[in-house]
Amino acid sequence: MRKDDSYPPPESGSSVSPDRPWFTRRSTLVVGVAALAPACLAGWVLTQVLSGSEPDGQQPRPLPASHSSLSPGGWDAKPGSTPSDSPSGSPSTDASSPAAAPVPAPAPAKGRLAGKTVVVDPGHNTGNFKHTDEIDQQVDIGTGHKECDTTGTTTNSGYMEAEFTYDVSLRLRAALEAQGAKVVLTHQQDRPWGPCITERARIGNEANADAVVSVHADGVSAGSRGFHVILPAKVKGGAADTAKIVGPSRELGERIAGNFARTTGSAPANYLGSGTGLVVRDDLGGLNLSTRPKVFIECGNMRDAKDAAQLTSPEWRQKAAQGIADGIVGFLGG
Repeated sequence: MRKDDSYPPPESGSSVSPDRPWFTRRSTLVVGVAALAPACLAGWVLTQVLSGSEPDGQQPRPLPASHSSLSPGGWDAKPGSTPSDSPSGSPSTDASSPAAAPVPAPAPAKGRLAGKTVVVDPGHNTGNFKHTDEIDQQVDIGTGHKECDTTGTTTNSGYMEAEFTYDVSLRLRAALEAQGAKVVLTHQQDRPWGPCITERARIGNEANADAVVSVHADGVSAGSRGFHVILPAKVKGGAADTAKIVGPSRELGERIAGNFARTTGSAPANYLGSGTGLVVRDDLGGLNLSTRPKVFIECGNMRDAKDAAQLTSPEWRQKAAQGIADGIVGFLGG
């Protein structure tokens, strides 16, 4: 085959030199274009990067920081990490993340009585009437012997002292707890009888109470009206030794008497205490056996019609509880 038969001859009017085959020149051109294409492509890519443009309308990507393992956001880019590992305003949830912080425990109660313990002793028990044999048993009160407990009194209409004392004690507990105190009752309503006066004293002692108040109402003749607070006398005998509590118990009693009168509007008893509302006794086992500051309060006379009207009123009982609580706060909280 002849060389010039390999490809068609050039068209008429072509500028190709007749002394140099045209396909030789085409090959040279192809080689030149091929050599120039990579350079052009590299230049185009560099132009796109520097101009911040991105194909398909995507947002420009930031350039990585030189010689650094941190992205612009500060995320330590590890091999094999995913976009969910990068900082996005929410905590990472991968297995290497630290456990969530535990929920803090409730803050301790705050108030003027925070850290204080008060024992509230609801006088008597509604079940004592059905357990006279048990409560009549004699117990040692240091200076002698007395009944384990008594039935308490009632109003003329049959409202029991034990009902009154328990109701006021619950209200008193709520008022004291609102001030941050820990409150211990000497018994709950579901107890069938008692407790004995010796156990009542022991509960206050073992609780290391900052103050103990025994709630009562009196049962004397009609016409005898008003409240009074009973303070421990200085006694020593057997398990009884009140020397250390006489002073603070008097201060506690004075605080309660003042606040009780102011809150309830009730006057100090007109039949004992010489109008002071304070009486000292050495024959009450609950006081004799106490090692903690302690008083009794007789909130009124259940056998007097006018006092009974107050004692049977829920509104007045709330005032009574608040008056006692205010006295305790004054004693313990300053």
